Amino acid sequence: MCIIFFKFDPRPVSKNAYRLILAANRDEFYSRPSKLADFWGNNNEILSGLDMEEGKEGGTWLGISTRGKLAALTNYLQPRLDREARGRGELVTHFLTADVDSLSYLKKVSVEGHLYNGFNLIAADLSTAKGDVICYYGNRGEPEPIVLTPGTYGLSNALLETPWRKLCFGKQLFLEAVERSQEMPRDALVAQLLDVLNNEETTAGPSHRGPGPGVCAAHTEQVCGCVCALP
Repeated sequence: MCIIFFKFDPRPVSKNAYRLILAANRDEFYSRPSKLADFWGNNNEILSGLDMEEGKEGGTWLGISTRGKLAALTNYLQPRLDREARGRGELVTHFLTADVDSLSYLKKVSVEGHLYNGFNLIAADLSTAKGDVICYYGNRGEPEPIVLTPGTYGLSNALLETPWRKLCFGKQLFLEAVERSQEMPRDALVAQLLDVLNNEETTAGPSHRGPGPGVCAAHTEQVCGCVCALP
């Protein structure tokens, strides 16, 4: 299942601190074709992986641009999918290529949210001059997008900060890594974050909830690791 952890502080006290640290896993069928993260063709401005599934080519789940635009997407777990719905990956690519700020974009998306299966979308404008702004919208939650306050967040296949077992467990591992971020070289921090994302532990305290009924709750409640490889 997809999972994203991120911590942001637009005005860190220490000059060695990062304004944004984000770590994400994409959950997808092995057979689904995609391109590795790279700049788009002749466009040296946008960096992302790309979906190459027929009919949904060009969509993505995570991307960033040299202009400071960033977007990340997870699907919202639901019992049935509408096969006629629009591809959710376009929500990220449209933001990365649009000349519009993150909040305005998500307000537009919220009007069209019914055209898609369930999703969560993070959109950000990262600018040292204007200040970083990170916004969130989920089309199975509140009708309007929100501007996030500085802090640490976790997002899986439910709404932002829904305390599924794997989210709470992974977020704690993520926090332990970022708390040491100022003390280690960048490559060491990346390695620590990859360790978090590759964690396959499947036990956690009983207080952490799984998804609701009708969405394979018995299985996902047992899968607490940040990564789950199924045959």
